[in-house]
Amino acid sequence: MQPTLGKILIIDDNEDVLFSAKMLLKRHAQQVLIEKDPRKIPFLLNHDTYDLILLDMNFTEDISSGNEGFFWLKEILARDPSAVVIMITAFGDVEMAVRALKEGATDFVLKPWQNEKLIATLTAASRLKSSYKEISSLKKTNSALASQLNQNVELVTGKSPAMQQLLHLMHRVAKTDADVLLLGENGTGKEVIARALHQESARHDKVFITVDMGAVTETLFESELFGHKKGAFTDAKEDRVGRFEMANGGTLFLDEIGNLSLAMQAKLLTVLQRREVIRVGTGQPIPIDVRLICATNIPLQQMVAQGQFRQDLLYRINTIELHLPPLRNRLEDLPLLVDHFLQRYAQKYKQPAKSLSEAALDRLRRYDWPGNIRELEHVLERASIISENHVLQPQDFFFLRVQQHALQADTASQTHNLDEVEKATVVKAMSKYDGNISKAAKELGLSRASLYRRLEKYGL
Repeated sequence: MQPTLGKILIIDDNEDVLFSAKMLLKRHAQQVLIEKDPRKIPFLLNHDTYDLILLDMNFTEDISSGNEGFFWLKEILARDPSAVVIMITAFGDVEMAVRALKEGATDFVLKPWQNEKLIATLTAASRLKSSYKEISSLKKTNSALASQLNQNVELVTGKSPAMQQLLHLMHRVAKTDADVLLLGENGTGKEVIARALHQESARHDKVFITVDMGAVTETLFESELFGHKKGAFTDAKEDRVGRFEMANGGTLFLDEIGNLSLAMQAKLLTVLQRREVIRVGTGQPIPIDVRLICATNIPLQQMVAQGQFRQDLLYRINTIELHLPPLRNRLEDLPLLVDHFLQRYAQKYKQPAKSLSEAALDRLRRYDWPGNIRELEHVLERASIISENHVLQPQDFFFLRVQQHALQADTASQTHNLDEVEKATVVKAMSKYDGNISKAAKELGLSRASLYRRLEKYGL
């Protein structure tokens, strides 16, 4: 049988208990260490780490009160706040169990124990330890996130007035702990800005946790954000750390917050007001210290007026509002963005970096970019892969909006308005030849220059 419980430390002054526990657990653990003298706990913790600690509550100096056990519990947690400690005693009762949990114990078992129950308890505790390790891993990889942000530095810079205004305010806000609401259309780079805010803040060496609120169902909302205790509901087979607790000390980014129901909004507001979470299935509040950044493409003020979003929650999350401009309002930044993405795809596909002809860049400037930067990424990636040219030309680009217009062309063709008929004909030709200007112009009996003029006229 493959060991699943990692390294276990058992501390009990009864040698028979130590021996029987070791014999039981050595089949399930990678290593089992035993110690009868609790005074050696500091030495043991200073020289090694343990996945699980079984700690007796009563030693020879104190037969039944459990005070010695509580003292050593505090000592363990002071040295390792993420330690998973299961208290054991022959004199347990409900009040002592509750106190042990309140003071940081993960669970509580009575001796003599049932072997199956002890294994089940340790297995659940081991999964909780895995959650703590995940948090630790997130903290250690924060430098990697910073590196990733540096790769996207062009996305949080710009020469356009709209971006200059945004960046000026962003740099001022970043160094504070103020909660921020990011507003903007889909694809404008809200998560990139959120990461930049975190990276410039005093919390930059802590974790950055992202939650897509649009993907969180109402039934799992509390469990996902606040965590749960084993057995709290049918599928709660082990303890789980919520996203707020994971982000403690760092930044929590709640994307698509406008998708929350009123019931979920109320629960979120309670946590933000009290600055503490309570895992589902427990009554124990856990203090949290997070910098909150929210984002949405939905007009929240309008939702408030319609009774679909709580005004008090909006006040709580929008200490500062940052409005991200759509790409069509920052076309001065196109060359910078294009160069950034072309360099990225050259590295990704292990090919020489491509560039744009002036005509191609002009075509990008004339497009309205309904999908914003995300659509620009897609268009450039596709062109980088498909085109055999080192310098990309206008015909190397295919836009989704043109395809959408083509789907409407049959309706437009029923009109007798000459402009509408001409527009529909141009759209069909462009769609037929996948955006290739030369082939579409030939099909229409036009010169390339004439086709360009019509594309500009109809905003295609």
